[in-house]
Amino acid sequence: MKISTKARYAVMAMIELAMNENSSPINLTDISRSQGISLSYLEQLFANLRKNGLVKGRRGPGGGYRLAMPPNEISIAKIVGSVNDNTSAMHRRQANGDPYVPADMWDKLSDRITDYLEGISLAECMQSAESGSFQQKVG
Repeated sequence: MKISTKARYAVMAMIELAMNENSSPINLTDISRSQGISLSYLEQLFANLRKNGLVKGRRGPGGGYRLAMPPNEISIAKIVGSVNDNTSAMHRRQANGDPYVPADMWDKLSDRITDYLEGISLAECMQSAESGSFQQKVG
């Protein structure tokens, strides 16, 4: 299974914010350059992250983004859930209103993945990225 590109980019950007938590706010242009993510794409992601209470933004000179809470309180599931579209073809209903047979299976699988990602904090990912073991644990 693969995590969507949108979710991976959001996690990467959030790790960068976490790693710079004690400095001034980070602007999206800097994240765009360092992570190789287009600025317009980051703007879309951060709109969702802000709407879901994971980041705080400040406008103007010296502005940028900060985490809205400590990294150990932000799960990877929260980040992924904030940027992923929750609508799914797997939840379509048959003409008579009954769900397709596999819908329940997909719901259960999704719940298990979410539970797993809830157990991984942004702080853990940040520590793994700093130590260079991130690729081994995540990849």
